[in-house]
Amino acid sequence: MRISLLIAAALALLAAVPPAVPVRQGFDISVPHPPQPVPVRDGQRLAYELHLTNFAAEPLEIAAIEVTADGKRLARLEGATLDVALGRAGIRAGAGLAIVAPGQRVIAYLDLTVAGAPPEFIAHRIVGADGLLADDVRATVGKPAVAIGPPLRGGPWAAVYDAGMERGHRRVVYAVGGKARIPGRFAVDFLKLGAKGGTTRGEGRGQPLSASHGYGAPVLAVADGIVIAARDDVAEPGTIAPQGVETLADATGNYIAIDIGGGRYAFYEHLKPGLKVRVGDRVRRGQEIGALGFTGQGSEPHLHFHIADANSPLGAEGLPFAIDGVREIGAYPSIDAFAKGGRWQPLAPSDGKPVLPGPNSVVRFPD
Repeated sequence: MRISLLIAAALALLAAVPPAVPVRQGFDISVPHPPQPVPVRDGQRLAYELHLTNFAAEPLEIAAIEVTADGKRLARLEGATLDVALGRAGIRAGAGLAIVAPGQRVIAYLDLTVAGAPPEFIAHRIVGADGLLADDVRATVGKPAVAIGPPLRGGPWAAVYDAGMERGHRRVVYAVGGKARIPGRFAVDFLKLGAKGGTTRGEGRGQPLSASHGYGAPVLAVADGIVIAARDDVAEPGTIAPQGVETLADATGNYIAIDIGGGRYAFYEHLKPGLKVRVGDRVRRGQEIGALGFTGQGSEPHLHFHIADANSPLGAEGLPFAIDGVREIGAYPSIDAFAKGGRWQPLAPSDGKPVLPGPNSVVRFPD
């Protein structure tokens, strides 16, 4: 009887011990910059990146990335959506990036929208082609976006960006000063639209700069601050046509950087020659600091605007911002539709509370 009891106890103990999980190589996963919530028209946007490096001796294949918060699934990227989310330096986006060779790194560009209050942290599960590669990889949610004033007046303005565009601001990583960063993570290009939706009064290349609806528009300080950097020595071309540059330092054209406090710097790029402020000047929110121009790298006159965490156009991490008083009145179906000069689709105007304009949206600022 005693032997039977001992055997039964041993069997019960064995049943309570979970089976051993095979040890296998996975990815080294990092989140270089924490997700920071920013209000958008339909919730809170969280844009950030997972860096996945393969230290195994064989390729690792990503089948899916699952994203959860507070016990709820926020996203599952697989198939075509996974292909769009992945990027690797020097490689065109598309199918094939999910297979990561030994020593390679792939970046998963995540762009989520959550309803209500943002979570404290986000968890990630990396599913491989033949098993789990990583589980419960957490990213702590950072500080919320700063609310700022409008950088321009009136409208309508196209707020152009595309989180999935291969060489868009969101996907361009700069390794400056020994560290890889994404300064344009939340950057927006603003182009003024005419009554028919186009950005110029005529068609085709070679038009004078004055044909641009936005050329010369006053550019405004979005907050009180100090001008920490400026450049005003870049000449404009005589006509509207794509412009290249010889060095990375020239890409901004004429620009202004304002220290707006809290470790945030507002950048205004491609400005018209003849800035209204100098380095060291104190500015007030709404003050005219320059004019929209066509200097540096670009295809037509526009204002490039972003906020970053350091006084460097390229050696800084892009930070989110919400613009007070902006009203979204429409949107283009895609960035391609905008580029082809299509008509934008009207939307019920937003309420004017601080938001980051949606991708390829059409907005009005207070006059």
